[in-house]
Amino acid sequence: MALKNYNPTSPARRALVLVDKTGLHKGKPVKALTEGKRKTGGRNNKGHVTSRGIAGGHKQKYRFIDFKRRKWGVEGTVERLEYDPNRTAFIALITYADGEQAYIIAPNRVAPGDKIIADEKTDTKPGNAMLLGQMPVGTICHNVEMKPGKGGQIARSAGTYVQLVGRDRGMVIVRLNSGEQRYLRADCMGTVGSVSNPDNQNQNLGKAGRVRHMGRRPLTRGVAKNPVDHPHGGGEGRTSGGRHPVTPWGKPTKGARTRNNKQTDKMIIRSRHAKKKR
Repeated sequence: MALKNYNPTSPARRALVLVDKTGLHKGKPVKALTEGKRKTGGRNNKGHVTSRGIAGGHKQKYRFIDFKRRKWGVEGTVERLEYDPNRTAFIALITYADGEQAYIIAPNRVAPGDKIIADEKTDTKPGNAMLLGQMPVGTICHNVEMKPGKGGQIARSAGTYVQLVGRDRGMVIVRLNSGEQRYLRADCMGTVGSVSNPDNQNQNLGKAGRVRHMGRRPLTRGVAKNPVDHPHGGGEGRTSGGRHPVTPWGKPTKGARTRNNKQTDKMIIRSRHAKKKR
């Protein structure tokens, strides 16, 4: 998919750059594979706001995505590619040989009419899914499991991928986009290829209204508030905060390490925070 520019008929149109979606399905999604989606407004089950800046936005339906890809040995045909408002990647409608339909995350360079299959071991063709231990070293893959049977958790966003860089004692070594290298079990599933819509990051929405359509409200900077409302607030004239960035409740933000899972530390070979050699 290419990027699409618009004639400058208004100040917002002048800067607008969007992904060209002419190749996507223009109708509604498959009803049996969708359900209604309620808005939370950033509130939890007690009604307390736990995520600020969430409100409004266009009405959406949730599409059920097959992240597990455990329908082994049954060939499927890509019926069409669709837009999904719940994620940055496009999704593909698959019709299997036995008549069952499912949505999967659409891989790059997969078009309607292509055949895909999931199995313990299969061809390394974009869209095919297999065990990580059966993939050749150097394979680019996405929708990668961290626990067998749990479903893909790594590399599901637009344009992302994971590269398999080695094998070791029943495990595989993968390199993530962040630079992290880690072990994964060889019996976890992964899908060959990178995720569709790599130009998502090159979009320019052009105006604040498009961000509001996505359900994101503006947030006031802490340095613009009073001391009673934010640790960065107050001061005579304009200030830059005077301390390391914190939340309104004083917890460090913007780069503070929050990882607390000691059990899986041994699975990480190279941290994403490790300084890169020049």
